[in-house]
This record gives sequence, structure tokens and C-alpha cells, in this order.
Amino acid sequence: MQTTTLTGGQALVRLLANYGVDTVFGIPGVHTLELYRGLPGSGIRHVLTRHEQGASFMADGYARVSGKPGVCFIITGPGVTNAATGIGQAYADSIPMLVISSVNHTASLGKGWGCLHETQDQRAMTAPITAFSAVALSTDDLPELIARAYAVFDSERPRPVHISVPLDVLAAKVSRDWSHDVVRRPSRGAASTAALDEAAGILQNAKRPMILAGGGALNAQHALQEISTRLAAPLFTSVAGKGLLPPDAPLNAGSTLCVEPGWQLIAEADVVLAVGTEMADTDFWRERLPLNAQLLRVDIDPRKFNDFYPCAVALHGDAQQTLAALLERLPPAHRDASAAIAAVAALRQAVRNSHGPLQSIHQAILERIAAELPDNAFISTDMTQLAYTGNYAFNSLAPRSWLHPTGYGTLGYGLPAGIGAKFGAPQRPGLVLVGDGGFLYTAQELATAVEELDSPLVVLLWNNDALGQIRDDMLGLDIEPIGVLPRNPDFAALGRAFGCTVSQPQSLAELQTDLRHGFKRNGVTLIELKHACAH
Repeated sequence: MQTTTLTGGQALVRLLANYGVDTVFGIPGVHTLELYRGLPGSGIRHVLTRHEQGASFMADGYARVSGKPGVCFIITGPGVTNAATGIGQAYADSIPMLVISSVNHTASLGKGWGCLHETQDQRAMTAPITAFSAVALSTDDLPELIARAYAVFDSERPRPVHISVPLDVLAAKVSRDWSHDVVRRPSRGAASTAALDEAAGILQNAKRPMILAGGGALNAQHALQEISTRLAAPLFTSVAGKGLLPPDAPLNAGSTLCVEPGWQLIAEADVVLAVGTEMADTDFWRERLPLNAQLLRVDIDPRKFNDFYPCAVALHGDAQQTLAALLERLPPAHRDASAAIAAVAALRQAVRNSHGPLQSIHQAILERIAAELPDNAFISTDMTQLAYTGNYAFNSLAPRSWLHPTGYGTLGYGLPAGIGAKFGAPQRPGLVLVGDGGFLYTAQELATAVEELDSPLVVLLWNNDALGQIRDDMLGLDIEPIGVLPRNPDFAALGRAFGCTVSQPQSLAELQTDLRHGFKRNGVTLIELKHACAH
């Protein structure tokens, strides 16, 4: 094919392939036909979702396990609004996502002509939930916008980017073949020497240092472990940072800053090193942590240094490089960790002792899961009470192994994100934890899972025939429960209709057996666990 015959849509797909994109999630429509013209022969796999929200959630799950941007192709107007919830979730949790959509012909934009899928200003609809949202007004805009998107993913706080491409731009012939114009990708650097020296001095003099690490620290695992060991500093994580220390590491305080024992322990710190975390109340389940410490913050986002938790030292830079430079400034000798290890052990026991009746049921289920979960598996979770307990009570063996919609807190995330994660890490078995309410938001994506997956994905549906958390919140506030006891379908029949292997265990022992079989089965297994069977 002569380069002059390439359309904007074809060249864009080739350019994405040259940036390393191997998978896109989406649903073809009359407004994206020119994108799909470019897919054959590109080396990019297209995954047909059953709703655009599913496409954005799948792109999110793909990004969380792989560390690469998740990509989706969506149509003008309703495709964008359908995907917006998943885009918002990725924005809240700092997940790299590239959303390519069509938009109406350039001449019609903002005119209100009543064109198919028309909105007043599509770019403005996603601007608040993206690092940037832009419209390509010519084919020559496309390589520049893609380069800008990857600059966000590689050098800034990673967040979604939305690029709208008008129908005439998608179909126009390119003036030259720019599909190989992959620009030099910018990289993050370490914090300044002055900030590193100051932080190292404070940490050396700390009596009770502690560490809090989030999703921005996922690539700094070894440096975090070494700093924690040298300083005898207990290491807490946010939900996004689960797995940064091995479960049996004696200084691993886990993601327990959402319960009273965790709050009590961090209140004893005189210095807290916070790495790659926005320190949000969605992780802490309270408005403010009881910090009595000097706060040192390592972050790629300079806006975090003087927000809700102003810091004594701002270390603006990449977590891995900054912590490596910090290690060089700390004495190599390890401090006596006996008191810190004892404090962490007491914390772990206090967390178990603090379980209420419902959390004890969850703990029993989670223990059965842990007994059968393959070491390299990931868990994708929805907004459901079982996952809320798992956020702090379940031990992840490695980073990128517990996917939870923390910041935006949207229902319907668990299943499509788990499917997307399977494409991001095909060799890893997957488990989805979802409640009956959230499952019905995106249950149609079982069709995608059954059609596309040939390795183990187990969906554990926790069915309490209620919107349990909202019901409990209503009762706690002395509000008469309304709208929280829905009539559910026959979930087993629904799963079979989609082509899943289905089981309905009647006890925790049967659950464990069904999980074991599910992780050995290539394909999708739906396990419906009723609340009454978990006692």
C-alpha cells in the first residue's frame, strides 16, 4: 500500500502498534469504521466488549496488572458517556488509559445541527476526568496528541487521556506516513539533592519511623523493603500498594490504615515517609489520619505536597529513583527492629480480634480463597462488603495482584476489570470477587469472557440478596431501608446461559473444592456463594 493511501484512522492504529499497544477494547460502530479498517494486519488484538463501560473497565484492569496503558476504541456521544464511569475510576486511581473516540464532522462541531450522536462539546465531557482531552482537527494532529499522551503516562502522574477524532479526519488521507513517528519517551527523575539530603537526615534521627506506600510505589518494591529493614520502620500500604512486602515480612503492617489498630499504630510514629500515595480518605475510612509525625512525601505530582497533609520535605520525583538515591544516603547498618516487629505483630492480631460477625464470615471465605489461589493469580474486586474486608484482611503475595476501585468507588468494576487483567497478564489465573448488586451492573461482560478467554477466570459471586452495605448504613443512621432488597435473577441459570461452568457450594468446604477446580479449568467458572452457606 502506498503511504499516500493511508487514512487517518489506519495510520493512527499503526502508530499505536508502534508504541507497543497489543490490545484494544471496544465495540465497533458506524462512527469508528475507519479505525477498524486499520486493525487487520496491525498486530493489535481487538476485544469485543458488550458495553462501552465494560471497555473502559477492561482497559483499567489491563493497565493495573501490566503497567502499560489500557486502550479502548469508542464511538461518538453515547460511547463516550457510557465509558465515562470507567474513565473516572481510572482518573481517581491514577491508572494510565488511552481512550480513542470518534466525534462528528469538523464542520458540525458545536453547531447543534442534530447530527447522529451529537453533543454540544464532547471534549468538555471528559476533560474533568482525564489528564487531558483533545480533538484532532487534522490528521497531522494525531501523532502529536499520541506523543503527548505517552508523555503523561511515562513522566507525569499516570491518568487517562481522551482523544476525539472527527469523522472526516479519520477518513482523510494522511499527507505523509507518520505511523512510525514514535517520539523519545520522557522519563521521570529522582528528587532534588537538597530534598534527598534533608529527608535522609530526618530519617536517620527518627526514633519511630514508619512508611506508607501507594500505587505510585509499585516499581520501588526492593528499595522500600530495604529502607523499611534498615530503619526498622513498619510499612503500611494503601489498597493500590497491596503486596509491596511479602505477607510474612515482619515489618509488613499491610493496608490496615482503615481500621482502629492501624490508626493507633501510625499515631505513634515521629516520622512518616509517604511514597506514591495521595493519602485519601477512601483508603483510610476516616477524614484524617491521626498523624503526630513529620511527614516526608515522595510523589510525581507536585500538587500533593501541600494539600490535606502538608509535608515537612517534598521529594518531587520518581519513586524508584528517589528511594534508590535515599538509600545511598542512609547508613547501611540495620537498626534493632525488635520493638517495631512486636508492634506489627500486635497490630495483626488486633485486626483479627476486631472483626465483627460479618467480617468474621468474610475472613473465613478469604481463608478458603487463600488456600486455593495460585501464587501468581490476581484478584479483581467490586464494591462489595467481602472486598472491603479483603482490602485490609487479605494478604497479597505481590504487587498488581489486588485490583479494587478505591477512589471513585464504582459498582460494576470487578468483572470487566478482571477480564481486562487477563489480557494484560494472560499467564496469570484470575479471580473476581463481586456482590449480587454490582454484578448486575456489568454481568453482560460474561459474554466477552466466555468468548475470548481460554485460561482460568473464576467469578465468585457473593449473594446476600441485598445491597448489603447501603442497607447496613441506613440501619446505622436510623433510616428505614428502601431500595436495598432487590429481586435477583437465577444467577446460576444466567451463568449457564452465557456458557460458564457454574457451581453453587453449600458450605465453605465445598467452596474451597469449587475454587480448586475452577483454577484448573481453562475458561470461565461462576461460583455463586449464598450468605447462608458461608456460616
